[in-house]
Amino acid sequence: MQINRLFEIVYILMNKKQITANELAARFEVSKRTVLRDIDTLTTAGIPVYTIQGKGGGIFIRDNFVLNKAFVSEDEQKQILFSLQSMAATGLVETNQILGRLRSLFHNSAKEWIEVDFSRWGHSAADNAKFEMLKHAVINELAVSFDYLSPFGELKGREVHPLKLSFKSKAWYLQSFCLNENDYRVFKFTRINNMAVSGKSFAGNNYEIPSIQPAEEKPPEFIHVRIFISQNAKYRIYDEFPESDITVNPDGSLTLRTALGLWIYDYILSYGTAIEVLEPQHIREELLVRLEKIKNKYCKT
Repeated sequence: MQINRLFEIVYILMNKKQITANELAARFEVSKRTVLRDIDTLTTAGIPVYTIQGKGGGIFIRDNFVLNKAFVSEDEQKQILFSLQSMAATGLVETNQILGRLRSLFHNSAKEWIEVDFSRWGHSAADNAKFEMLKHAVINELAVSFDYLSPFGELKGREVHPLKLSFKSKAWYLQSFCLNENDYRVFKFTRINNMAVSGKSFAGNNYEIPSIQPAEEKPPEFIHVRIFISQNAKYRIYDEFPESDITVNPDGSLTLRTALGLWIYDYILSYGTAIEVLEPQHIREELLVRLEKIKNKYCKT
């Protein structure tokens, strides 16, 4: 307890020019005598803490005091701050208090150099609340229940022992042991609904988490395609495919040679008139069938 109080006193003195022993005593709920003993301890340890008696006096620390660089080099200070900023940038881990204290100790303002937001547009609050609930359940080894929408459109109730949260391929996943299936399962974060943390605990040491592999989804079958993309859809192609798959045509349009999974039809149709499959022919023919079905939906009388 005293170590924490001593650290806090140093932090306070580095952020305030001066403070009285009575103010410190009230803050830590200890006696004034205890505070004065703490000041003596800090002085003995070589920290330049001074006291001024009388009206207008108080306790202060020398303005140019910084954390002893024999313990943490300037480069190490930057790396510590940058690492904490990286965690804070996710918006899912609260590090602001730690960052503030370390910046003060290091006398280093550390430029805010990174920002990461894993939440979906318009869903930040809901996603963060769900993340915090799952984080609490994983850390405290508490079972959770929820409704889960499978890739095949089936909504099923699940009760699981949550083991790890993983971010992979633009999405969060929950690695868990499913009590319904009596086996390990991976659940996509965005398909989890109506979640509740139960009071049932489990022993996490009893599980060995396998490598992440969504068990409910079959390995995708890829189809090699050659696709023409008009200029107004170029931004999507560069967002989603490596430059090695893209050829720029003389008129500024693109030709994409890549492999797509069985979702290819919905993906192609999402481009509207800005895209054309050049080959293979059977994909072109299936798209015509699907377009006819779409047309019939809007031509009903």
